[in-house]
Parts: sequence; C-alpha cells; structure tokens
Amino acid sequence: MNVKNLILGLLITTASAQADTYTIDTEGSHAFVQFKIQHLGYSWLYGRFDEFSGTFTYDEEKPESTKIEMTVQTSSVNSNHSMRDKHLRSDDYLNVETYPEASFISTSFTETKDGHGTMNGNLTLNGVTKPITLDVKFIGAGKDPWGGYRRGYEATTELKLADFKIKKSPGPKSEALLLTVSVEGIKQ
Repeated sequence: MNVKNLILGLLITTASAQADTYTIDTEGSHAFVQFKIQHLGYSWLYGRFDEFSGTFTYDEEKPESTKIEMTVQTSSVNSNHSMRDKHLRSDDYLNVETYPEASFISTSFTETKDGHGTMNGNLTLNGVTKPITLDVKFIGAGKDPWGGYRRGYEATTELKLADFKIKKSPGPKSEALLLTVSVEGIKQ
C-alpha cells in the first residue's frame, strides 16, 4: 500500500467516525420551545418562545456522544396574551432586559432503545445556571424532499421556577412548569 492510499484510507475512516452535525430548522418552523404551567390550579396556561436557534450532533456508532446547544431569545415569549407577555418579560419572571437569552448546553446523553434516551445539561435562565435532565424521544430520521437529511426529537422536563430566581407564580400549584422542546435538524 502506498502512502497516498494510506492517507486516503485514514481520512475516510476518520470522516466516517465523526458525528453528523444538524442545524435546528427554525426557518421552516419545524422546531418549537413550548411550556405549560397551571394557572391558579384551575387550568393550564400554554406558551412558547418564537425566537431560538441551535445545533446538535449525532453519531450512529456512538449515540452517547450526542450533543446539543440551544439559545432562546427570552423576549420572544408568547402566551397569546400581550399584557401577560409583558408581565412575563418583567423582572417578576424572565427579566429580559437583564437576561435577554436563555441557553442549554448538553453534558451527556444516554440512549435507551429506539433512539430514545436521557439528556443531561446546563440550563441558563434568568442569570442562573442549573443542571437539568430531559426525557428525549426520537421521532424519526431520513431524506427530505429537497435532497437533504433530517433527524427529529422531542424532549421534556419539569422546571421549578424558584430554582431560576423567578419571583412570581400564577398560584400555589404553579411552582413548576413543563417544558417541551421539539427539534427537527437538517444535516450539514
């Protein structure tokens, strides 16, 4: 074997051993950051963040090496009620003037079966960084109609408001919210 073939073989082996990188498809509105929280213990209040971005990696051979990073513009909170959204942006809740972004950076992923798993990472919200755990469900992967390749997941967790120095809650049954993050990534 000559040196040229050896180098080429090493490059191909290295390239196939690397994780694929996906950009979260926010332009096509195929990703969502949503929450729900009880209102006074009588009903659920739903909301979302309209502006966010992120990337994730996935390696079929080493799923435990999966990583994700996301950034959310906290001022894009949308609960379908302008006065409530103004209050949610205040220092009672998200304090968007001081902390205009929230972020999540994964630290580990444990895949169970069928692509599902547990994602651990650090969430920074309202100036506080705390470790959280997300229950991850694999939705699917494959070619899209435009010649690309996509992979999708849904992740859920419960966040205690007090852990992130959020001063108010909409009632005693509202000390935690349920967060759902649905992502469809486009392979780069």
